[in-house]
Amino acid sequence: MRPLLAEEVYVRLRLALMRAELLPHQRLKTRELARDMGTSETPVREALIQLARDGAVEIKPRFYIRVRRLTLAEYVDIRDIRLELEPMAAERAMSNMLSPDIARLEASHAALVDAERVGAWGAALEANRAFHFALFEHARMPALLQVLERLWMRVGPMLSELYPDALPHYPDGHQHEAILRALRKREAYALRMAVRLDLIEGGRRLLRRLTHMEAQPFEFEAGARLSSSPVALNQE
Repeated sequence: MRPLLAEEVYVRLRLALMRAELLPHQRLKTRELARDMGTSETPVREALIQLARDGAVEIKPRFYIRVRRLTLAEYVDIRDIRLELEPMAAERAMSNMLSPDIARLEASHAALVDAERVGAWGAALEANRAFHFALFEHARMPALLQVLERLWMRVGPMLSELYPDALPHYPDGHQHEAILRALRKREAYALRMAVRLDLIEGGRRLLRRLTHMEAQPFEFEAGARLSSSPVALNQE
């Protein structure tokens, strides 16, 4: 079991990864992270080792610690797992959700729409994460929630590629709205389908972009939005 301080650092870094605050191949410097988080280097180092075990960070001793860029095959594997687990989590959550809970989801979706309209891409990604995990948490299945957090942690940095070039597109209306309708009507099948379609439709352009990136790696590395120091982590 990790010491309490290392666990706190781990949770904060995990959330930063899920929010796409850390980018693929971004260098993570132990000393700078420790300074930003107000800790010694030891808990940061322990947290990074755990993130490496989770497959979210790669460590090459004496060379670098950086955020892993998933291969296209890894990204598709994670998406396919999510296509099975997230509809189940949503269906389990449905019976535990009251009107105020659904209203909070509506507020998160409205925040997402507003953020996309003004080009606040970081806020859009966080609103999307908040929407989904507010839903998943109501499943009251801690083991499933933990699995989903780890999957989102690994794929989160790749979501930085969504905006603006792979902006999600929903030809028949945003699937979040379909999720909300199904929750209000207590329609389990419609809810499961809406969650699946949200993943498929929302990620179609991203999948196409990642396919192109893997086929043309040098083109994208030349203009990659990489950083040698960590971004400021939210304190929430």
